[in-house]
Amino acid sequence: MMSSYPFKRTCKEVSALLIAREDRELPLQERVALRLHLAMCQACPRFERQVLTMRNAMKQWRQYTSDPGDER
Repeated sequence: MMSSYPFKRTCKEVSALLIAREDRELPLQERVALRLHLAMCQACPRFERQVLTMRNAMKQWRQYTSDPGDER
């Protein structure tokens, strides 16, 4: 459930947006709300970095596991 203010989001809503952003492009209003919240919150930018770290780790793992020279 979104808050009554169009650009105000809770940390729970922001974490859901950060995860959703991995799968789809967010609409402008959600991107603005996300940036505003990240500018004012201390915890959510840390969560964003964790999500990005996981994305990069998975990308590297996929490249490692799809290496054609790897014979197991």
